[in-house]
Amino acid sequence: MFKYLYLSGLLLAALGLYATPAIPKAAPIEDSTELYQKELDNYVDSVNKSFKYEKGTILLPGGKVEINVPAGFKFLNKEKSQYVLTTLWGNPPENANNTLGMIFPENSDPFADSSYAFIIEFEDIGYVKDDDAEKIDYNEMMKGMQEGEKETNEERAKQGYAGIHLIGWAQQPFYDKKNKVLHWAKEIRFDDQEGGHTLNYEIRILGRHGVLSLNAVCKMSELPVVKADISKVLHMATFTQGNTYFDFDPKVDNVAAWSIGGLVAGKLLAKVGFFAILLKYLAAGWKFIAIGFVALIGFFRRMFSRKKEEKESVVFNTVTDDHTAPDDAGEQVADTPADATPADNNPGDKS
Repeated sequence: MFKYLYLSGLLLAALGLYATPAIPKAAPIEDSTELYQKELDNYVDSVNKSFKYEKGTILLPGGKVEINVPAGFKFLNKEKSQYVLTTLWGNPPENANNTLGMIFPENSDPFADSSYAFIIEFEDIGYVKDDDAEKIDYNEMMKGMQEGEKETNEERAKQGYAGIHLIGWAQQPFYDKKNKVLHWAKEIRFDDQEGGHTLNYEIRILGRHGVLSLNAVCKMSELPVVKADISKVLHMATFTQGNTYFDFDPKVDNVAAWSIGGLVAGKLLAKVGFFAILLKYLAAGWKFIAIGFVALIGFFRRMFSRKKEEKESVVFNTVTDDHTAPDDAGEQVADTPADATPADNNPGDKS
């Protein structure tokens, strides 16, 4: 009994909790919260440094679209954007298949809590006729979509997603017939959402073979910021020569089953994967779907446990230099590799 009390006293002394001049004072073990934050900051910094943003005129994959990124914005290429949407933001890979890139405000990045990003996609659905554009009653359309929520949410529940509810238009749809650009915004609430409602701002640019989509997702409180930038974003993307809406050839080109009204009404509630997951976390101000929240915490707990064991082992070995201790004084835990990140610990595992 005395042996264990003796050793406990030595350990307390080494940790600076018990005074004795014979034992050198070890560095205090870091608080778990501080360690979590330090590891998280290192991870975010390393990811951001791996991104190379672009500006100016950029031809998007496929050659049908080019964007001109002005001052105040930056573009992330297809490969890195798909990495953000899947590995960082936790969305199913199939929902990022059509992604061509992302547009961020200059002072933002994938981890920013109080900003937005436009996800660029091309939907190869054919030539969309715009004959119905001036005949649509968007208030009636909203009522119809709200009435259809029950059936939609039953399907979402089968796929493991929370119910989604359209509160109303955050920006009523507007179609620029001259430039063939359609844009609108919806205010949304999810059943498992905490905090304020979510904003889904969508832009559609019509082309010869399909529609270019720019979708911004953020909190409702950021609507003024998006509105302030929207006129610039609307004019960033254009179809290349031979691929514009006006290049349509009815003899050889396909006509889409979608109309203008269909583009506005038909996609959000049907597409349960990407926006459902992303919006759930954005609404709460937490964008690290990225690392998978449970996997992230598990990683940091393991890291903290290892660091704690390392320090205790070093302290214990220091003690045994001057005092008799049991033969099984403990082994020092191997250092965690310097390049270990949360991504190395199954970031997609949310169980």
